[in-house]
Amino acid sequence: MARILLGVSGGIAAYKALEFARLATKAGHGVRVLMTPAAGRFVGAASFEGIVGAPVLTDEFERDPLRGAFPGDEPPEHDPIGHLGVAASADAYLVAPASANTIAKLAAGIADSMVSTAFLACAAPRAVAPAMNDRMYADAATQTNLAKLRERGVSVIEPETGALASCGEWGKGRLPEAEALLAKIESLLPGTSGPWDGLRVLVTAGGTREPIDPVRFIGNRSSGRMGMALAQRARARGAEVTVIAANVSVPEPAGVRRVDVETTAGLASAVAQEFPACHVLLMAAAVADFSPEAAAESKLARAGSGGLALRLVETEDVLAGLAAGRSGDQIIVGFAAEHGAEAIARAREKLERKGVDAIVFNDVSRSDIGFDSDRNEVTIVEATAEHHVDLAPKEEIADAILDRVDALRSALPSKGA
Repeated sequence: MARILLGVSGGIAAYKALEFARLATKAGHGVRVLMTPAAGRFVGAASFEGIVGAPVLTDEFERDPLRGAFPGDEPPEHDPIGHLGVAASADAYLVAPASANTIAKLAAGIADSMVSTAFLACAAPRAVAPAMNDRMYADAATQTNLAKLRERGVSVIEPETGALASCGEWGKGRLPEAEALLAKIESLLPGTSGPWDGLRVLVTAGGTREPIDPVRFIGNRSSGRMGMALAQRARARGAEVTVIAANVSVPEPAGVRRVDVETTAGLASAVAQEFPACHVLLMAAAVADFSPEAAAESKLARAGSGGLALRLVETEDVLAGLAAGRSGDQIIVGFAAEHGAEAIARAREKLERKGVDAIVFNDVSRSDIGFDSDRNEVTIVEATAEHHVDLAPKEEIADAILDRVDALRSALPSKGA
């Protein structure tokens, strides 16, 4: 895979850099870590070294035991200058968290630490992920410095809005989660290949909304997180990914094309347009089974109405329709939110009725998984087997599902047979 150089500056968000290093290493990338002196006040070099399996460099004058090599590479015979060696070997350089102080130094070209010196010496794609108090981030000096970096081709990964380190403070300045950082860096990697190169993957995410009137609708609680996790992990494997997002507030991963829809009819139309060109369809969206027979043209009034009766009609069975018209080399995976003792049986019945290759079932009666949660636990139901995936972050669940897609594709009849 790729060689990723991670620069860590001083800030409470440095703990997220540990998770980034773990995820990048797990994804098969070689990772080297550089730290500013202030970063050591928040996280220890030994923690990074245990994760990435390589020494951390904190001083531009110290000797690099690996002589600029990344994990999995043979060190060169010569002994290069430390900050020049790792910078020359890197395929991408991410500074995360990037403090206001470090951003100012990078913008000014100051080279007074291992992080900033290697940044100047790195010809590979570079990115910074600002993380600081919202007032520091909004200050004109910080914004000017970020603008300078953008002008020089440095990618700026925007911070998120939420609770900040200072007790009770809220605003824009949070470092994005490690999964988002990794997706962005993977999108910057030049010419890297993955096992799904050339594969076109179509993912649906979120939940459809069926209008009652211009204000009200019938919907569901699906957040789209599972679909976006699938898109991110498929993109990390090298696939060309399109997400059809039904009312999803979660941002799409870097490098993923997004098509927004609202209703079941809108989703059906978008999927019908994209499906013929795809190799894999992951139908993670919660599609409404019923819709009001007719939506009111104006907002329905409550006063004196005496109640409201809605006649619901069945919506189009999008998944079954796609499965009926697919080509022989397309893999289709459906999803089922079920509960109760007969849930697996219902998932298997759905597998057979829809004519798909697999159904991913999760138990929505549990409050700790599923809708609007970062974690899930699923059973992947196939024609002759069931594969249980224990409780885990949705990104790990996504990888398990994609592994089964790999197995299903491998079982397809060879075109030359």
